[in-house]
Amino acid sequence: MKPFLERLRPEPGTSWAMLNRRLDDGIPFQWHHHPELELTLTCNSRGQRFIGDHIGSYDDGDLVLIGPNLPHTWHSTEKIEDSAPHVALVMWFLPSWANTLSATLVEFSAIASMVERAANGLRFRQSYADRARPLIEDLFSRSPDERLLSLLRVLNMLAQDAGAEPLASARSVPVRAGVDRSRLDRVLDHIHLNYASGLSLGELAEVAALSPSGLHRLFRRHAHVSISDYIMRLKVGEACAMLSGTERPVAHIADAVGYETLANFNRQFKALKGLTPREYRNSFQDTR
Repeated sequence: MKPFLERLRPEPGTSWAMLNRRLDDGIPFQWHHHPELELTLTCNSRGQRFIGDHIGSYDDGDLVLIGPNLPHTWHSTEKIEDSAPHVALVMWFLPSWANTLSATLVEFSAIASMVERAANGLRFRQSYADRARPLIEDLFSRSPDERLLSLLRVLNMLAQDAGAEPLASARSVPVRAGVDRSRLDRVLDHIHLNYASGLSLGELAEVAALSPSGLHRLFRRHAHVSISDYIMRLKVGEACAMLSGTERPVAHIADAVGYETLANFNRQFKALKGLTPREYRNSFQDTR
């Protein structure tokens, strides 16, 4: 699994970053976060998206805006057209970039409001995604100045979608800038790299350079859940990707995500998802 905190660098002479990601073998489950907002258009691909505590299906033309430091990943299960790759057209920009723009140019004030709503993640309605798709596909072939103008046009159009669907619940939205991010990021990095192999509160407190009780208070105050609940959500989230995208036996999946007993995996999975792992797999397959 990639490191939890992803570092993104715009090209020289640009104020935001982008990636035209094309994958023949599928989009892998790589749970991560970054301080930038992320606008992602997914094409020629079906599967599931994981954003905070949201787990939902996506299809060709899915368009989502993810807030800063909100953990997320996609996991594909099939292509639409088998001869073409899975495609993710990704654009990253900092909240300060969008807010400065809106403060300077009142015509773009709706973008600042959309940035606030994106803290939970936003899925845009299909009519807006369909209108934005050719603009997004085209901007990747443009010069930096033309790309910027195209991105502004896309963002301003999407900001008019009052019916865009919030995805993650409020309690999974991470701490805003201004608190001790470095301490929390070190802990989150360590959790996301090692949660399947077992973690103790003492080990994490050492990473944070805090007492166990101090770490517990910091984590609950800013991540909105306890450390044990957060780790459980990570394990169940990765298990969901395996259940929907592979035929691996449930017991093997439980072991892969760090459960010592199948009974405990089944209990925690049902508590979080309202279904047993087998029921979850069957319900996903029934929709295909």
